[in-house]
Amino acid sequence: MQKLKGIAAAPGISVGKALKVGREEFVIPKQPISPQDIPLQIQLFEEALIQTRKEIIQLQKRISVEMGQEEAQIFDAHLLVLEDRMLIEEVISRLKKELVCVPYIFSEVLKKYITVFSKIEDEYLKERTADVNDVGKRILSNLLGKKRTALEDLKEKVIIVAHDLSPSDTAAMHKQNVCAFVTDIGGKTSHTAIMAKSLEIPAVVGLEGVTSRINSNDMLIVDGSMGIVIIDPDEETLVAYQEELEKFKGVSQKFLSVKDLPAVTLDNRSVEIVANIELPDEVPAVKLHGGKGIGLYRTEFFYMNRKGLPSEEEHFQAYKYVAEEMNPYPVILRTLDLGGDKFLSQFEMPKEMQAFLGWRAIRFCLAQPEIFKTQLRAILRASVYGNLKLMYPMISGIEELKQANRMLEEVKEELRKSGVPFNNDIDVGVMIEVPSAAMTADLLATEADFFSIGTNDLIQYSLAVDRTNEKVAYLYEPTHPAVLRMIRNIIESAHDEEIWVGMCGEMASEPSLVLLLMGLGIDELSVPPFAIPEVKYIIRLVTQDTAEQISKEALRLSTGKEVEEFTMRRLKEILK
Repeated sequence: MQKLKGIAAAPGISVGKALKVGREEFVIPKQPISPQDIPLQIQLFEEALIQTRKEIIQLQKRISVEMGQEEAQIFDAHLLVLEDRMLIEEVISRLKKELVCVPYIFSEVLKKYITVFSKIEDEYLKERTADVNDVGKRILSNLLGKKRTALEDLKEKVIIVAHDLSPSDTAAMHKQNVCAFVTDIGGKTSHTAIMAKSLEIPAVVGLEGVTSRINSNDMLIVDGSMGIVIIDPDEETLVAYQEELEKFKGVSQKFLSVKDLPAVTLDNRSVEIVANIELPDEVPAVKLHGGKGIGLYRTEFFYMNRKGLPSEEEHFQAYKYVAEEMNPYPVILRTLDLGGDKFLSQFEMPKEMQAFLGWRAIRFCLAQPEIFKTQLRAILRASVYGNLKLMYPMISGIEELKQANRMLEEVKEELRKSGVPFNNDIDVGVMIEVPSAAMTADLLATEADFFSIGTNDLIQYSLAVDRTNEKVAYLYEPTHPAVLRMIRNIIESAHDEEIWVGMCGEMASEPSLVLLLMGLGIDELSVPPFAIPEVKYIIRLVTQDTAEQISKEALRLSTGKEVEEFTMRRLKEILK
């Protein structure tokens, strides 16, 4: 039995068999052939290409049905690789010239192509390396008669073990037999961790080297709440965790019992509890868990896994659907937050040394007015179908906010002239996620209708820690005194100007910090849908006075660790 400690990414406990995926390594011997074998080798190659094409088309059809035609277009590039005459002719030419088996020849040609693509300066073409690599491995699997692991074809419940999981990996996992996953890399607020919470499956990330320690079919216990993975547990450990799993289910049911009740303290102080979503098809989960609105709709995921930019009409239909489904509750759409760890090949963005500090979010939108205005027009058009609000990400100062608002006014004027109806008084908010915005919150509050604190970025920028890097994950502290003081300053500045403040970062769903945030005066918490009942349950157990006492005591402490231990102790006392 082996016990590994990683980063708790998504809560819950799962017991099951491991399935290692990704990073296939093929050992292909350089086996000589005779001239008479050439026709048979060419036939073997052609059959592998045909089989690979069938697999990709089947996968494309499935993704189209489950997630939509636009998402399925990501596989068009894979099909183009299969039709590349230069690649095919080079394989056949070298086969005839070198008289070596076709799997070896193809693997050598594939390596050459990947090397060439990886050195190209153009970012769009450079990103095609992944397409060539993925298709190449599919072809090699078919050449060698090896069955390739397909997340979309799982027939039984498994625990995925991988170096990392990309957005397309998680798309394939959607609604499939994945009961947990563990990865070598990643942090608590990495894309992988956020997706795990959306899918409501336990996850532990940042387990450096875990893929070298676990084999497929190993029995695993994944404790996503504590960040623990146990390999080949003994009977005593297995029984203990089965009991913990039953307790977890019981507690979850207790939380669900309050999902439709208001988030109100014992002395009648109300807090809005709403949800974070990435895709429109998450709306049913928001309703199921008692969400009374959407506090963060991450619209950049609408741009991913596709060849071209979404049209204004596509934007409009997506936003209209969410607005109507959630009406009369509010839906806050964050304008395109591209950059950092989210890149879109069609924009041909330059490679940056510090992507999180570079050309991203509102900076990108202000520099690309046509892309930005297309989205703003769609948001305004959809605003008449429900309670839509919009907010700008990564605002660093008041001039950026004024510039964005000027573009918004230009779009409003265009719609007026065209006779298109929209909500002229739509609320416009600012995400506070840059230290300069936190320190000038009093100025921004004079121009904004509301604030939403994006703690994922605010913490990483304030503490100079890459939130996606597991090697510095220990420095990522939501409870750091500097972070808490900034949050207090933001809330006080907003309330001085009589605007409300929400929080949409992962910190908002940390159970031990809910009361601290309430004590600081937060008005709204936007969390993953599954976390809504738990947050409501905690709020309904206390008075606002108790929450304020907790926040005052926490602000007197000098380290993040002390704050974490204190808030956890107080939560346990309250929950008994």
